[in-house]
Amino acid sequence: MTELDQVWSEMIGSATASAARSGNRVALDYLMLRATNDQIRNAGVAWLFDTATGIVAEHMRLRPHLTAESLEPNSFRHGNSNLVGRAMNFRLGVRCLTIEAGWTRTPADGIMRGGSLATARISHFGMPRETALLQLILAEPSPVWVDIDVREPIDSSYFERHFEVLIDA
Repeated sequence: MTELDQVWSEMIGSATASAARSGNRVALDYLMLRATNDQIRNAGVAWLFDTATGIVAEHMRLRPHLTAESLEPNSFRHGNSNLVGRAMNFRLGVRCLTIEAGWTRTPADGIMRGGSLATARISHFGMPRETALLQLILAEPSPVWVDIDVREPIDSSYFERHFEVLIDA
């Protein structure tokens, strides 16, 4: 958790306690929903990066020049919104696979489109056709990441394909 996330969490906790003390049920419900959604977002983003890191670890043993770099905090644009979260760059020579994931944190950041809790972008340097956009959406029994273009849930094999593009390009 970054220092900004820590401060934000403390502010939300303080506002929640204040709303509970004052009996402001509307504010309390909103803040509790926000806290729950943030927990889901954090877990979803963690799964995304844990999965990618696990897959690249296998490739790194065979390719000592393959490197991974984590960036936190990271912000990126999606439409007119500014998303704040994490990023990882996987480099092999001049090739680079970047995975970014985040969500709007403040009203000035904009909105999350399409019922998304978080958004991720997977991009390959110099290969814009390989770019993919993902959304973390609520589903039963648990939230899932879906590819925006095909509207289908993804799994670890989705990342394998992107690492194959990085390695075999």
